[in-house]
Amino acid sequence: MKDTSNHDTRIAKMTFASVYPHYITKVEKKGRTKGELHQVIQWLTGCNEQKLEALITEKVTFEMFFKNASLNPNTPLIKGVICGYRIEDIENLLTKEVRYLDKLVEELARGRKMDKILRVA
Repeated sequence: MKDTSNHDTRIAKMTFASVYPHYITKVEKKGRTKGELHQVIQWLTGCNEQKLEALITEKVTFEMFFKNASLNPNTPLIKGVICGYRIEDIENLLTKEVRYLDKLVEELARGRKMDKILRVA
């Protein structure tokens, strides 16, 4: 993968609160719910709705958001291309974690079944 250090730095400094409304808009526009979005976020990060709201209020960066997260052990099963990057090829851990979230939100918006999104065997 090409050097993306500037991109990685920009993602690390971006606040979760600045992106979260876009996630809601994306899934609701496609007929999914905020509750389903929260379910996906909780599966990935372990953050329940109360913790999520606190992190949004605190305007934490993605770096802090994922530093405090307890990633699901099945995250390596999230594969594919998101924002022009193949997730499996992303070397920066934080960027990879953010792209995991982006990919799950995209799958939710596209109408994929929840058990497939959550990688239930």
